[in-house]
Amino acid sequence: VQLVESGGGLVQPGGSLRLSCTASGFIVSASHMSWYRQSPGKGRELVAGITSPGDSTVYVSSVKGRFTISRDNAKNTVYLQMNGLKFEDAAVYYCKARIFRLGQFYDYWGQGTQVTVSS
Repeated sequence: VQLVESGGGLVQPGGSLRLSCTASGFIVSASHMSWYRQSPGKGRELVAGITSPGDSTVYVSSVKGRFTISRDNAKNTVYLQMNGLKFEDAAVYYCKARIFRLGQFYDYWGQGTQVTVSS
């Protein structure tokens, strides 16, 4: 199982970024997928998640209406579209997969991608 994030970078307040999480070793469409973030001195925070089956989504209140989680099953990839970025969105963003195997759930993490919001 491997998760590779990309798409982070430097953006001005109000700008947009799209993060990608490309998976291998399992099927994204059959797994619960999430994006977390962590900024210096803070714990890791759930930003958005999408369930399987059903594709229900959940967002932390601070990003509702600005961020959108989605997945492309053909590319086995999950995305986080981030619009209207604010200074407080700056963090390392991590992709997480929760995979059901052999009767229990396992969590796997990507290496993270840095998002910097600066004017």
